[in-house]
Parts: sequence; C-alpha cells; structure tokens
Amino acid sequence: MIWILIFIGALAIFFLPQWWVGRVLKRYSNERDDFPGTGGELAQHLIKVHGLEGVKVEATDSGDHYDPMDKMVRLTQDKLEGRSLTAIVVAAHEVGHAIQDHNNEKTFNARIHAAKFANVAQRITPIAFWLSPLLAVINPAASRVTLAIAVLSIIGSTLVHLITLPVEWDASFGKALPILQKGEYLNEQDMKNANKILLAAALTYVAGSLASLLNVWRWLRYLRH
Repeated sequence: MIWILIFIGALAIFFLPQWWVGRVLKRYSNERDDFPGTGGELAQHLIKVHGLEGVKVEATDSGDHYDPMDKMVRLTQDKLEGRSLTAIVVAAHEVGHAIQDHNNEKTFNARIHAAKFANVAQRITPIAFWLSPLLAVINPAASRVTLAIAVLSIIGSTLVHLITLPVEWDASFGKALPILQKGEYLNEQDMKNANKILLAAALTYVAGSLASLLNVWRWLRYLRH
C-alpha cells in the first residue's frame, strides 16, 4: 500500500505542476488590444534599455529560451508576435536570462557548465544501463561499476535541475517582475497575474528537481542490494 501511495505522490509531483503551468499560460494567452507591442517588440526594447549589446531576438520552434552561446532570445511564434500577457511576461523572463549573462552572474555560468556535463551524461547513461545486465553474466563486479556510472550520470542531471531552479527564479522574480513593475509596462491587475505566470513557470523546475531526486533515490537503493 505504501508503495502505491509513493507512486501516486511521485506522479502528482511530476504532472500536476506541468498541468497547472499549461493552464495558467493558456488562461492569459488571449490577445490584448490595449498592449502597445508584442512580446518580441518588448524583448527588443528591454535589450536596448539594459544595454545588452549583441543580443538579438528570433523565432523558434523548440520552446522559449535564451541561448548564451549565440546571444539570442528565442521566442515561439505566439510569444514573438503575440500581444497577450503571457507573451509579454515570458519575453521579459527570457531577457532576464540575457541580463544574467551580461552581468556574468555565477549561478548562471554554473548552470551553463552543468548543462554541458548533463549532455555528456545523457549519452553515457543509456549505454551504461544497456551494458550492465550483459556484464552481470560475465563479471558481476564490472556490472555494478557500470550501473554506478549510470547512477552518477543521473545525479549529474539532478544537479542541473537544482542549479537551474535558482537561476530561473532570479530571472522571473529578480529580473522580469521588477523590470515590468518599474517600467510600468503593466497595470496593477496584470502585475498580479504576471506573478502567477512566473510562479507557474518556476514550479516546472521544482517538479523536475523532485522527480530527479526520486529517481536517484530509487537507483541508490538498488545499488545497496
């Protein structure tokens, strides 16, 4: 019974925040005639105001993000050309990452290095899991070493989630929200709703961190046996 409850709890931790994020983003994705510009135009404006030389804005199909290698704020088409509250807030959030990069902030740089490690780990993990049962027949000790390497790779991915959370939180509440408030880009009610959008986005990383920790715990228990 306890394992069923743990399983249900794990599913809730992983899926409920994602469901809520989608719900919040959709709720505030209606076009607004009272907004003077699109999300893309706001991003370009903020880049200019904050002196982020070399940073550009372009459309993407792979999700809203800031690319520190190309110095590019990438927004999906609905954010780039949309005049919704979601478009405005997400654009401000991604510019927040560009500001972190411009300021050479330690946590932002740490996430970049951690992400590179995670990319390597993601390639190693499936190979290690595939080799482990094969080696178990030939050399059980080697099999356990291979499995340990796979678990260490998973731990690496978990660290990326844990480092990402404060970076995302700062981009939202340390950068985007104060920028929108100080610049008076939104009215009082829209600012309250902007806070909901940013909080919803942050919860996805909370869920990712918890899910990764559960995965690490499960494999560590397996190695102890």
